[in-house]
Amino acid sequence: GVALIGGSANSTVAGVIHFFEDPSTRYTEVRGKVTGLTPGRHGFHIHVFGDTTNGCNSTGPHFNPHNKPHGAPFDDERHLGDLGNIVANEDGDAEVFIRDLQISLSGPHSILGRAVVVHADPDDLGRGQN
Repeated sequence: GVALIGGSANSTVAGVIHFFEDPSTRYTEVRGKVTGLTPGRHGFHIHVFGDTTNGCNSTGPHFNPHNKPHGAPFDDERHLGDLGNIVANEDGDAEVFIRDLQISLSGPHSILGRAVVVHADPDDLGRGQN
């Protein structure tokens, strides 16, 4: 699968994220690059809806079909859409490489057709209020 990242009308945020599922290892790899960010950490999540007509407001909450608490990518108990943070360098570029056992490109809880959201702020990984 592929996700195209774009910011609001006055934003320079752009990127392409690729998803590869390896049935032999059960891992889904998430790879790509996002540019135009402010330097530092940015929450990176799969949201319920692929609808971006009203920006992130129309994407709904984090994808969470099992009704789990918000957490970090390495937590067993977490939203399926909780992929942690990506880190933008001083030029605003973030390389993305994530290997995850919980997200899938097939089946009843597939992430296909959902939105990939890069947040302006860091994700607290379920340890606080953000």
